[in-house]
Amino acid sequence: MKNRSSFCKVSTGMLIFALSTPALLVGCSSPQPKTEGAVYDTGKVAEYATPYVSYDANYNTEEYNAIDESNFKAVATSPLSTFAADVDTASYANIRRFINSGELPPADAVRIEEMLNYFHYDYPQPNEGEPFSVTTEISACPWNPDTKLMMVGMQAKQVDELEKKPSNLVFLIDVSGSMDSPDKLPLVKNAFLLLCEQLKENDTISIVTYAGSDQVVLEGAKGSDSKEIMTAIEDLEAGGSTAGSEGIKTAYEIARKYFKADGNNRVILATDGDLNVGITSEGELTRLIKKEKESGVFLSVLGFGTENIKDNKMEALADNGNGNYSYIDSRFEAKKVLSEELGANFFTVAKDVKFQLEFNPKFIKGYRLIGYENRIMDDEDFKDDTKDGGEIGSSHRVTVLYEIVDKDSPMDIGSDLKYQSSAVTESSDLLNIAVRYKEPDSETSKELNYPVTTEAIKTEMSDNMKFASAVAETGMLLRDSEFKGKSSYDSVVSLLDSIPDIKNDTSKLEFLLLVKKMATLTKEQ
Repeated sequence: MKNRSSFCKVSTGMLIFALSTPALLVGCSSPQPKTEGAVYDTGKVAEYATPYVSYDANYNTEEYNAIDESNFKAVATSPLSTFAADVDTASYANIRRFINSGELPPADAVRIEEMLNYFHYDYPQPNEGEPFSVTTEISACPWNPDTKLMMVGMQAKQVDELEKKPSNLVFLIDVSGSMDSPDKLPLVKNAFLLLCEQLKENDTISIVTYAGSDQVVLEGAKGSDSKEIMTAIEDLEAGGSTAGSEGIKTAYEIARKYFKADGNNRVILATDGDLNVGITSEGELTRLIKKEKESGVFLSVLGFGTENIKDNKMEALADNGNGNYSYIDSRFEAKKVLSEELGANFFTVAKDVKFQLEFNPKFIKGYRLIGYENRIMDDEDFKDDTKDGGEIGSSHRVTVLYEIVDKDSPMDIGSDLKYQSSAVTESSDLLNIAVRYKEPDSETSKELNYPVTTEAIKTEMSDNMKFASAVAETGMLLRDSEFKGKSSYDSVVSLLDSIPDIKNDTSKLEFLLLVKKMATLTKEQ
């Protein structure tokens, strides 16, 4: 990882001012590469320009869990693919932070499923009385002529009534010394002040901070007491070590005290994840949060900062605490997470959501799940209600991509059997998608099944699939995946340029510009 000393440096005072004046930061961004492609008005994207703090890479202590990329599996021996849903988006925002700072992210910071799920897709709304819609599309794979690409898109229902219910929220804020940076505590304050604008009069708000020890700053305030809440947030200061585990225990204790049986109960943790006092290991934190989630309180983790973020710990807390994980790299990402997508991120419509795909060997001889490596489950855990899945919020979307090897492909995936035979069904289905989930206040799962027929096969990709394919291809390039095939940044740009409406979606247009920066950074290495 190269040193950032040559990158645009922004003083603390200028940086705080720039949080409210984003256009000033455009001059500090990396030069735009001259990649061929369509010309777009980038004015909309300018407001997403993010202030970054330059640092000496020699002192970078960021931590990411290793990702063991999924290989192809033979349907003859492994007909089932089982994994938990994941709606986290932290990886994409973190990748953006690296690219805009002038460097490529480490491979293990790239979680393709979180890149995919950062964006909006045009999926159909669920039928009346159903929690989800699930659609599939199969087309040629852009990077491998011997495989097909399959997209599975889940759209959760929007529950306006749920969002009207009272909330019991505990803001758990890291104010340790490691948060004393313009891109940390000042941005945390800005984020929570944005959230305060969304509060309802009958909401209950508490604030717990932790540094060397935990402190209850505010307890049981009403949403109507906005001035008191905002003053408490504005007065926060950073300093000391990081006893995060004690803060977690206190936050859940207060959440239980003000629990709303017919409401939304949630702890919102804001931190860089650098816990160094009390329970600090990922395993111990996982056990702690699994115990605390039994109270029925959900968790949202907001990651902040550069240089020392502990992505592995924040992801583990969210995955094991009935929660979600977002990375906040700017005031505008805070607005996206805490205002524009508040319902999806804070109002759960289904918990412990799991997928299990069964492939028909009559038509498909192999498959590979792209991403979701840390969400893969044993097949027998699909129907086990004690095994944790993922949480889906109001109007959330989940996007999943598979490379599939059909029976006519010349690709050999080593499926010869010596003692076993693979029974071929007479069904005309290509595969079946089973989804299990629990209602937010239930511990018993329900199951839905979605057969996939040849009607899913398309000669030309939809705009949804073009964009998802481009995102996955970019993720494989960043990871230098052994399965990237003939992928290139030029091919990604061409695919994105073929989507007519990309210019109307600020986040997707920003992604296109980031891909062009990635191409330049790759050539410079």
